[in-house]
Amino acid sequence: MKWINFGGGHYITKKNYDVARLEKNIRRVKEKYNLEIYLEPGEAVLLDAGFLVATVLEIQKERDGISNAIIDASAECHMPDVLEMPYRPEIVGAGEVGEKSFNYRFGGATCLAGDTIGEYSFANPLTEGDKIIFTDMAVYTMVKNNTFNGMKLPAIYAIDSEDNLKLVKNFGYEDFKNRLS
Repeated sequence: MKWINFGGGHYITKKNYDVARLEKNIRRVKEKYNLEIYLEPGEAVLLDAGFLVATVLEIQKERDGISNAIIDASAECHMPDVLEMPYRPEIVGAGEVGEKSFNYRFGGATCLAGDTIGEYSFANPLTEGDKIIFTDMAVYTMVKNNTFNGMKLPAIYAIDSEDNLKLVKNFGYEDFKNRLS
């Protein structure tokens, strides 16, 4: 073996990340096995970048202290790290279950029983049409998204230095259709 990939997922740019420990481990493996070491920088470059804005489609009233909120985004289609890692994305204005007065379990609008994003609480009740803003969505939302069950891909916007939004790409039925053939 000539090289080894230590992969991505290293929060090198995150406050309090133990960079010295990572460096020590890289040197130890490099010297012990005489290998070239590679890191994938994606997570460090995109940490805390990107938002996914979803709309509440339906609220299923409280059961066991938590209401179900079905949204037009999906763990399966737009946030695969939620299912694979597991990872619970933050939502602007939300807290942990029980932290605020109104508790919700978010699910996608696919037929997949496990298309559950997580449980959150809010100071005010959610209603159909409310916008939910997931943070730290730049990594897998962009590169591993899919159109399972006909789910639309999220539009991509860029924010310039003056906080103006610019539509970069919008997806429609033709994108779904073209993925099938």
